[in-house]
Amino acid sequence: MRKKKTIIISICAAVVLVIGCVGVFISQKAGKKDENVVYVNKIEKLMNLGSGNGMVNRFSGVVESQETWKVQVDPEKTVKDILVEEGQEVQAGTMLFTYDTEKYQQDLDQATLDLDRLNNELSGMQVNISQLTKDKKAAPKEEQATLQLQIQEAQLELKQKEYEGKSKQLEIDKLKENIGNATVTSKIAGVVKSIRKGTDNGMMDPYGDQDNSFMTILSTGDFRIRGSANEMNMGSVSEDMPVLVHSRMDSDIAWKGTITKIDRENAGSEDENGGSYMNSTDGMNQSSSYPFYVTLEKNEDLMLGQHVYIEPDMGQGKDHTAGVWLDEAFIVDPEKKPYVWADNGKGKLEKRIVTLGQHDENMMQYEIADGLTKSDSVTFPEPDLKEGMKTAEGEDGMIGQSNLSGQEPETGGDPELSGEPETSGETETGEGSESKEEMGTEVEVVR
Repeated sequence: MRKKKTIIISICAAVVLVIGCVGVFISQKAGKKDENVVYVNKIEKLMNLGSGNGMVNRFSGVVESQETWKVQVDPEKTVKDILVEEGQEVQAGTMLFTYDTEKYQQDLDQATLDLDRLNNELSGMQVNISQLTKDKKAAPKEEQATLQLQIQEAQLELKQKEYEGKSKQLEIDKLKENIGNATVTSKIAGVVKSIRKGTDNGMMDPYGDQDNSFMTILSTGDFRIRGSANEMNMGSVSEDMPVLVHSRMDSDIAWKGTITKIDRENAGSEDENGGSYMNSTDGMNQSSSYPFYVTLEKNEDLMLGQHVYIEPDMGQGKDHTAGVWLDEAFIVDPEKKPYVWADNGKGKLEKRIVTLGQHDENMMQYEIADGLTKSDSVTFPEPDLKEGMKTAEGEDGMIGQSNLSGQEPETGGDPELSGEPETSGETETGEGSESKEEMGTEVEVVR
């Protein structure tokens, strides 16, 4: 029995040893944390918020004319010949299309014959009334009443024929007008944007709106930009807001303008036109889009129908290219010894002493007279940054520490701040002694 007791105790000790090793391993694994990385952005990007780093909303837009003439077809007429093409420039008076007048000519010929017949009948009726009047004067008194009744009936028929003659003349005048106006001419100078042909049910403009006009002429006067905002980024635009309009081909080319109108009454489906977007918006989401209009200060080098980007003018269009400018938020201790947290060029964080120049109060920016170039990278000055921390270039405008929430607070061993349960050596010893005693009791029972 003594031998059996020794074997059981050995097994229990081995189990305790294994559990202890596993606990130490798990504790060591839990104690390891992902390496903290500080994301930085190049100053060149930070100086140009519209450079596509995700810090400014952008909307798509298209150049259109301030004046648009939508030409409708007379539903009672048939178009015979279209005399212009899409994209063609026209002047006021340029012939656009003609109506088929063959039917009108046939109707006019028939109406003319009908009017001639009516005129002949009127002449005969007038002669009859004249003769009845003479007969009445020469007739005996007892016959005059009958002749007077015949005269009144003839006069009534005459008035009826006169009315038919006037109606027929109006019909003839209308037919002549249709034949004379068979050619439709342009009322304005502009460019033919679209022509509805054949059995088309209408055309869709770039924002999904149905255009049922037969022909659309865009005036070649002042341009405006038509943009589109969806339900999620609608709050980013407002009337009288200054904006920058960028060319899609060359983002360095920009025009200044102001949002003059937001049309909240005519919503379209964004998935129909793929128009507006925000850099942070999930492209899979679908929502209604609302058109807004931008009036430009100048419109040189813009073309009708050109697609552009629109972004709020937050000062990124200001001429700060002559120096290095940073938002106030990046500057630590600007009044005494200003510095920024910058990448040292070797992937490590350092405090970079800088010399401040001008201060733009409107844009809340400082000019960096010395200490930084546009190719340097910086991050926001978070309280727990330390020199020597690893840095990485942030994508899509990412900036700051990668696992800030995972940092252990500097608690100075205070158990309440550390979040660990408050225990004492005495309690641990007591609990440990009790466990050993219980284990010993179990061993004795086995014995």
